[in-house]
Amino acid sequence: MNLKKISVGNFKSLFHVSFEPGKVNVFIGANGSGKSTVLEAIGLLSAAMTDRVDANSLQRKGVRLSASSLYKSNFKGQRAKPTIDLSLEWEEEEQSDIFRYDVHLTTPKDTDYWKYHSESFSQNGERKWGRSNASQKQGNNYIGFFLIDENPELVNGREIAKLFSNFGIFQPNTLTLRGTVPDPNQMSPIGLNGGRLAEALQDIIKEKDGDVRFGSLYMDDVLEMIDWASDISIDIPKKTSINSNIPTTRQIIEFSDRFMKNTAKFTGYDASEGALYVLFMLCLAMHPQAPSVFAVDSFDHALNPRLAKKITQVFCQQILENKKHVFLTTHNPLVLDGLDLKNDDIRLFAVDRDRNGFAQIKRIQVSEELLREGQSLSRLWINGRLGGVPELI
Repeated sequence: MNLKKISVGNFKSLFHVSFEPGKVNVFIGANGSGKSTVLEAIGLLSAAMTDRVDANSLQRKGVRLSASSLYKSNFKGQRAKPTIDLSLEWEEEEQSDIFRYDVHLTTPKDTDYWKYHSESFSQNGERKWGRSNASQKQGNNYIGFFLIDENPELVNGREIAKLFSNFGIFQPNTLTLRGTVPDPNQMSPIGLNGGRLAEALQDIIKEKDGDVRFGSLYMDDVLEMIDWASDISIDIPKKTSINSNIPTTRQIIEFSDRFMKNTAKFTGYDASEGALYVLFMLCLAMHPQAPSVFAVDSFDHALNPRLAKKITQVFCQQILENKKHVFLTTHNPLVLDGLDLKNDDIRLFAVDRDRNGFAQIKRIQVSEELLREGQSLSRLWINGRLGGVPELI
């Protein structure tokens, strides 16, 4: 499956935008420019396409809950539109057909549920299925029918809804990664905030032919990014490694420090948060049960600049190898230096707001002229050559 185009209308600061995603999509921009809103729009689209839209479905996908009136754009001088409009175009790898799903939603009023004003499905520009408020067959307008309608025209396009059904916006935090607080948004195999990381890692850390493997990587390759660690394993909590007063999960991550004795193992509770973030990102990219389409808000959180560059390189490689799609936001310029923008599957976007406050999404393609200047992507971004930075005095 290849995602071809995502369009959003009348959702928060995204009054009328569209972009053409790749497999890895990185969004840069000033604070408040609308980067996280892009991720939330995809979360809203996922909920609409696969089930229904209400507070529970949005929370499960990591979308911030707002007052009903704040979901829709409310710009000065613009006439209020009744619906939030979302569409997705995609192409199945086995065939050259272009599919498109459109949905128009109205925000909740007297109930917690959003209403479906209309849904439609097209193939190669030809409408194959649809329903609207004007149709006598509208049915329950609080439920999405794309996945449940028995119309045979939908068979070819429904696989994408299954992939999108597990979409989530991941925002790991240190306490949840350490296992000391529960994850309020637990998914399988790993929660949106990093819950049950140890259990998820246990599935992908295996010994094969005498070598310890971390998914498709050798463990030594992972340990190079956590330069102080000589070993990583999963075990049960023990008094020798974690204080009995510390709440913990049934499985814990244990580290060995190459500068300490082999017996001096310690858990994720005592490890650096950067190490936990590396393991979390790799687990998302590599675990077979992790979502095929997902987002990470503030991808660079807790990572030092050089580690941010390296994990970006490895993460992108694993996303492509495992045929996933990911949407990332970042404020760290060194993340850009880990992107191979010559690969069309890896795309960089700048999110800026125009003079009217409308968020604009612009793909950044580095020209040969810029490359000849010999500057890194991080330096070009800092110098304002790529967009996505505020004009500060």
